[in-house]
Amino acid sequence: MSDTNNEFPAPRKTPGSKSNGRDSLGFFREQIEQHHSRFEASIPLIASENLVSKAAMDMFSTDLHNRYAEGLPGSRYYEGNEDYDPIEVHTEELAKKLFNSEFADVRPISGTAANISALFSLASPGDKFMAPELAAGAHISTQRFGAAGLRGLTTITYPSIHETMSIDTDLAVKAILDEKPRICYVGQSVYLFPNDLKPIVEAAKEVGASTMYDGAHVLGLIAGKQFQDPLRDGMDLITASTHKTFPGPQHGVIIGNHDVELPNGKSLHKTIRSRVFPGVHSNHHLHKVAAFGVSLAEALEFQEDYAKDIISNAKKLAEGLWNRGMKVFAAEHGFTESHTVLVDVTERGGGADVSKRSEAQGLVMNKNMLPGDTSAVNPSGIRLGTPEMTRLGMGADEMDEVAELIHLASLGGKESEVRNRARILKENFCKIKYCWESKDNAYAQPKWSEI
Repeated sequence: MSDTNNEFPAPRKTPGSKSNGRDSLGFFREQIEQHHSRFEASIPLIASENLVSKAAMDMFSTDLHNRYAEGLPGSRYYEGNEDYDPIEVHTEELAKKLFNSEFADVRPISGTAANISALFSLASPGDKFMAPELAAGAHISTQRFGAAGLRGLTTITYPSIHETMSIDTDLAVKAILDEKPRICYVGQSVYLFPNDLKPIVEAAKEVGASTMYDGAHVLGLIAGKQFQDPLRDGMDLITASTHKTFPGPQHGVIIGNHDVELPNGKSLHKTIRSRVFPGVHSNHHLHKVAAFGVSLAEALEFQEDYAKDIISNAKKLAEGLWNRGMKVFAAEHGFTESHTVLVDVTERGGGADVSKRSEAQGLVMNKNMLPGDTSAVNPSGIRLGTPEMTRLGMGADEMDEVAELIHLASLGGKESEVRNRARILKENFCKIKYCWESKDNAYAQPKWSEI
């Protein structure tokens, strides 16, 4: 690792108006090389990011990237899919096996796109849609300015238990029975603990509502049987992205429970198929479907151990921060049962300041709203995640060292020390684990084509 990796230089100046195409190519290549070097020397703590395996990444550069496959296997609107169709079929078979489900659609190109497809399947404009509060960890797609609003739904929020960032089940059930929504949605960007789903499902059935669980953040924990099982708890659908605790490509998936008849008399599963295409998607990025298939195959072998270690590391990280005087959420409840740790850093400058200063010292995290916050730009908290560090083989000892570095970075005054310690720690953790291992460095410099 070169000494320049410790400097975190500013992005290069973009080519000017008098530059030529070759200048732009050089700029893109150099900027990506710098990005790789930066992450090779940093501690990645973003809860929504992970590393795809080298075997899955191989799929990105295949000819599948160039092709279209509108429709379903065996019934395409384009020719040329005879070799690809079995890939999509097998990927869905692997998804159903891993999640013990009756239905899977692997065509959504992101978690939000999966949400939009599901919302268009389950509800019509003007329908009521119940979801968690934004300041209590909900995803922006549930709000009037997100996917729910795009569909014209009226969002009503569940009452929350702020100290655990979870739904108040008793009050949620009462709200469902009073409001009689069309959809009861459970899903968060900050999942610290599983929610109690069965009472919500029972109340939803009583008022004729459909249920969907956004498992984007915890899909890998569900796959590893370490969080909760929404389908066994009765949820109709799981929607998710595939690149957070589940270490696959940046893509999406919809997983279904038993097929049910919707109020319009149509099958839920068939409706999902038609809302994915042609309702929301055209082409669905065939190279990423193949990469997702490889990731599912690896998960069947490695995901249970990986999920256990993600949660164990999150607990250790939270404990280390707490022992150093930081205000970690849900201390009385064991901090977390997921990959996520939430910290109130108001007394250390607030989430925006702490996250920006920490990045300059080699600790990559994000600012995050806490209950009572009104600004997503200047929130009180930071959100930390352990998927990528765990993926690289870090364990309890490393989590305590990371906690120390976060503590020092948030206080300020020891920038060079923190940056150097972060770089030295990372040097021994640059190989991807919990998969069919490659000898390559996770952040190896790209091998550019000769032009």
